[in-house]
Amino acid sequence: MADHKTLIRRHFDRYAAQRQRWIDRNRLYHEDLRRFFERAVEPGKRVLEVGSGTGDLLAALKPSHGVGIDISHAFVELARARHPELAFLEMDVEALDLDETFDYVILSGTLGYLTDIQGALTNLRRVCHPDTRVIAVFHNDLWEPVLRFGALIGERMPLPDENWLSTDDVVNLLDLTGFRVVKKGKRLLFPREVPLIAPLLNLAGQLPLLNQLCLTGYVIARPESQTKPAHDFSVSVIVPARNERGNIEAVMQRMPRLGRETEVVFVEGHSSDGTFEEIERVAAEYGKHWNIKVLKQDGRGKGDAVRKGFAAASGDMLIILDADLTVAPEDLPKFVDVLAGGRAELANGCRLVYPVPGQAMPVVNTFANKLFGNMFSYLLGQRFKDTLCGTKALWRRDYDKIAAARSYFGDFDPFGDFDLLFGASRLNLHIVDVPVRYHERAYGRSNIQHVRAGFLLLRMCVYAARKLKFS
Repeated sequence: MADHKTLIRRHFDRYAAQRQRWIDRNRLYHEDLRRFFERAVEPGKRVLEVGSGTGDLLAALKPSHGVGIDISHAFVELARARHPELAFLEMDVEALDLDETFDYVILSGTLGYLTDIQGALTNLRRVCHPDTRVIAVFHNDLWEPVLRFGALIGERMPLPDENWLSTDDVVNLLDLTGFRVVKKGKRLLFPREVPLIAPLLNLAGQLPLLNQLCLTGYVIARPESQTKPAHDFSVSVIVPARNERGNIEAVMQRMPRLGRETEVVFVEGHSSDGTFEEIERVAAEYGKHWNIKVLKQDGRGKGDAVRKGFAAASGDMLIILDADLTVAPEDLPKFVDVLAGGRAELANGCRLVYPVPGQAMPVVNTFANKLFGNMFSYLLGQRFKDTLCGTKALWRRDYDKIAAARSYFGDFDPFGDFDLLFGASRLNLHIVDVPVRYHERAYGRSNIQHVRAGFLLLRMCVYAARKLKFS
């Protein structure tokens, strides 16, 4: 092991002074890498870069506190000269000695040169807090012969022998060392600057099959969270309701006690069947034993109702329950347990695991749900089976982050679901599906105009693709 480390250190010490020349020669690759990290890492955060090289990538992320560690003395001295506002330390991550935590830990091309990857990742747990994101970028192992040939003909900086890891290898190592993978993917199909050809091929490289051939693989992970009792947290259940008069009392009759305290927030939206008056009656009757808030919507659409309800809620956890009760209130403890157990940061209801009774979900709707589930899985880099289920749960603190960053996508979502999914994905929150049974309505009919909603969803997917995949 010592001999391998010595060879790695000597190699990078030797080429440190030439590093900028090689970066300039492969500018497209390094610019794409910078854009990826700038999108994945919020500015103004505490960032640790392992294998910091020249320090340029760390500086580009604009951290409030940035620390770079590198095994190469020459690279550390170079980075200190280029970026005196940041801290650079000559340190081996496999013998990590830092007494602080970071919001982000980034490893850009570093895994390939470590002697003991599992040991290094285990050490990095010590500098993570529960919300830290670890972002590892590595070369797709399919590119090994191409990159070796590039170094042989002088198109790539000579490099020592590397660990060639598949995405599955990296995911497995993170799992072994106590991390949960949030997101994974590949990018950059054509890494050389050739006018017209490179942009077109790299756009095509985001398509599902061609994507597997891209050069750069990435995995974003978070530390495993410790399970905490659900009764440590308060829970707010937001119930958007429009023309749901016959379901309102059933909401309270069937509502389970959740967490330390359960708050129910009804948001009524311009009903014509007396729903608001029924909510007031039910709140007066059940308010003796429940914490109930009653809001009347100013704007239009479920998305506006959800945002109004979240703004008024006081719970540590926020859950959406549609007033049509096609998802049963009795299923809500599952969502609380998933969040409290640290198994997710956003729990997304999934109605497509269990059989759907009668006409609760027509065939066309089922097909559309599966189609959009696949589209969102592709766009967001996390698995979704049912994106159209209205029941979702997340931590208040995470919703506040999503709301603060809403300007990135804009106030474009009339449903409220996709605002949460897009925002959570951009913040690299861990999203999981929670299977629930879907029930037929006992009262009223759907407020959704399905054809219009379908076209709107397609527009939203195109918009998200431009923001998340093709920019």
